[in-house]
Order: sequence, then structure tokens, then C-alpha cells
Amino acid sequence: MLQKKVVFITGGSKGIGKETVLKFAESHEANFKIAFTYYNSYKQANSIKKYVESLGIEVLALKMDIRNKQQVNETVNKVLEKFGKIDILVNNAGIAQQKLFSDITEEDWDNMFNCNIKGMYLCTQAVLPSMIHFKYGYIVNVSSIWGITGASCEVHYSAAKSAVIGFTKALAKELGLSGIRVNCVAPGVIDTEMNSSLTDDVVEQLKEETPLGCVGTPRDVANLIYFLSLEQSSFITGQVISPNGGIVI
Repeated sequence: MLQKKVVFITGGSKGIGKETVLKFAESHEANFKIAFTYYNSYKQANSIKKYVESLGIEVLALKMDIRNKQQVNETVNKVLEKFGKIDILVNNAGIAQQKLFSDITEEDWDNMFNCNIKGMYLCTQAVLPSMIHFKYGYIVNVSSIWGITGASCEVHYSAAKSAVIGFTKALAKELGLSGIRVNCVAPGVIDTEMNSSLTDDVVEQLKEETPLGCVGTPRDVANLIYFLSLEQSSFITGQVISPNGGIVI
């Protein structure tokens, strides 16, 4: 019997993170043990946990502030104590904000980088010793199309998501010989709570600019994250793959 793989997903209570948890839980290719984190969304996290448990899958839902090194280390240790290892890390947790560059405060800037890149650094560094010990691991980092192209009124977000891409490429080179793959998913416009502030007119304009004529769903992104965590993608590392409907080619 094949040993179950352990997946650790940050920001797993909403949006892309939630759909990623559900994708692994509902997988028919392999059985997983799942741990995911949340920050404020206890009710949503608990509901997801109960659903995953109903499928007969072992799951942990853990409250964590991704910006806090002590909390990150304690959370990772809880997962390791429960499951013994972490095979797959999905660095999904993050924030977004729209503001004119001239209005971005130092607090805005620091919080954007702390949530979107420092948190990724802390989680990856906490998980890596286990992966290196077993000489096996898949890491998927969630960036954004704006980390590739930049976005007006989102300079701090674009800069942080661009840093995720650089982080991914450098770490992939460093960890390849340890049997660890590192890839990046850079979604386009996705129908999530994070994009709920977009007006209907803006959404329609974005659809018109997209060759496939629609915005993406969280499950579209989760499907790609899932694929990058399978043996079928074992020769892919250091890559930035953008599920964006063709809006950027």
C-alpha cells in the first residue's frame, strides 16, 4: 500500500486556498493527509475540516499568522508531530490592496511584503528540514499575473508578487539536487473575494480582453497547483505558469 503524502496549504479557508484543499481531498489519483491554515476565518475553516473528514481523510485546520515566525514554526511542528512529514507545501496565503502609489503608506508596504513574501520565506524555511531529510518535496508558490506584468494602482502588490517569482526560481536551483521541486502559479483575474471590489464594468472589460472570454475560477488555479504536486510533473521545476485565459501570452 502506498504511503499517503502530506500536503500543507497556507490560507486554506477561502478562495484559491479553499479550492486547493478540496481538490486534494477529492483526489482520485492518490490519498493525502491535509493540513491547512487560516487567520480569521474560523467558521469557514471548521466547515472545510468537517467536510474533508467526512471523506475519510485526516486533516488539520490550524490558526496561524503567517507574518509571525514563532507561530509558523509552532504550526509546522504540529503538522510534523501529527503526520510525521510534509511532502507538499502550497504557499498560498496573501493579501491584495489597490491604492495610488502616492497614497501607499509605509505600513501598507510592510504589511504587503510581510504577508506575501516574508510569510512564504518563513513557511518554506520551517518545512524544508523535513523535505531535505527525506530528499523529497514539492513546493508551489502562488504569485499573480501582476507579478509578471505589473498593475497600475497595485505597485506594492505587484512588487511583492514579483518577489515570489524570484524566490521560486532561485530556490528551485538551490534545492534541485535535494530532490525538491519548486514552482510558481501566477493566476490571472480569478473570481475570488479578493477581487470582489472590481465593478461589473471592469469585470466585463477584463473578460473582453481575455481570449477565452471569461475570468477564471479558484478551482482552475487549484487544478494547476494539484498537477504541480504530482509525479506526472516530476521534470518541472523553477517555472512560472500563469492560468489567465490568455490575457497575457
